[in-house]
Amino acid sequence: MDLNERVAGIHSSLTLAVDAKAKAMAAAGEMICGFGAGEPDFDTPEHIKEAAIKALREGKTKYAPNDGIMELRVAIAEKLAAENKLAYKPEQVLVSNGAKHSLFNVFMALCRAGDEVVIPSPFWLSYPEMVRVAGGTPVFVKGSAGGGLKITPADLKAALTPRSKAVVLNSPSNPTGAVYTHAELTALAEVAVEHGLYVVSDEIYERMVYDGGEAVSVGSLGPDIFKRTITVNGFSKPYAMTGWRLGYFAGPLELVKACSALQSHSTSAPNTFAQYGAVAALRGPQDCVARMVKEFDGRRQYLHARLTAMQGLTCVRPTGAFYAFPSIAGTGLASLDFAARLLEQEKVAVVPGLPFGADDHVRLSYACSLANIEEGMNRLERFLQRL
Repeated sequence: MDLNERVAGIHSSLTLAVDAKAKAMAAAGEMICGFGAGEPDFDTPEHIKEAAIKALREGKTKYAPNDGIMELRVAIAEKLAAENKLAYKPEQVLVSNGAKHSLFNVFMALCRAGDEVVIPSPFWLSYPEMVRVAGGTPVFVKGSAGGGLKITPADLKAALTPRSKAVVLNSPSNPTGAVYTHAELTALAEVAVEHGLYVVSDEIYERMVYDGGEAVSVGSLGPDIFKRTITVNGFSKPYAMTGWRLGYFAGPLELVKACSALQSHSTSAPNTFAQYGAVAALRGPQDCVARMVKEFDGRRQYLHARLTAMQGLTCVRPTGAFYAFPSIAGTGLASLDFAARLLEQEKVAVVPGLPFGADDHVRLSYACSLANIEEGMNRLERFLQRL
């Protein structure tokens, strides 16, 4: 069949593939230690579920406005002003079917054929695929281990050409767990403003920050960078609402209108009654988030200590999100081979680093139980000892 070359060239998500294989093995009776999917193992807080149930009972089951219900857009704008120091109006907010959908809308509206989008590497594996589908060209800039797997202003400048349109910043980062400091983001923002770049700021992990750090919104660093920033966020990670499929972005009104038109002809509005749950998430108690983050922190510290004690591995200390991204260069194996053999021999599922732009790494999510982490580390250690 003669398919659209942009779609035919898309690679399926390896994170979902690994998770699916691990689940299939578990269903067949295998005792799998899974570190694949980036999905909190907590349930959605009760007050959020009750708000959605209430909306269902009140008959809020019809189509919602394409851009999202106004109550939620107002709540998002209030949240961004209070927590992120971002002065967006509700009409500058577009609610979509997950933050991934928001990013897809943004790249589709932003990229013209041949436009270059700078993506720090290691990167979340969906960024380059979205850019390519939109007709853009991803340009990868490698962060060094000595720099915490983050890029510098000099790195960014070196990657720019006359076709550079935007740069993606993901802090805290998937897959590395890196968090850019206020000073680091300020320096990168200066480069973006100087060279007329848009900044696509993926802030979905903003609540998961450790060691006294802070997740800074790029758009809060001054009026010039605010005008050029697209802030992407959602509900799946902080509120354990992965299956609710709700995300949003806020940005320049012209871009929001373009993405709204695109959304109106693709998915239309996101789930109506789920949006009332999202309002409750933003306006309700936040102690549920704090408890979850505290649990993640304990798992992070244990996982990092175990990984760095194993021969053949090194691992930059993650300071955000819920991932560790150890280097397996010392094992002599590429990431696909490493992950396949580990799953086959020890029934431990990790995600190869290849689709994240780092074939000498693997990604482990610690959004799973401490018991799973402990057993998985025992198995991983045994695996490494046999290499």
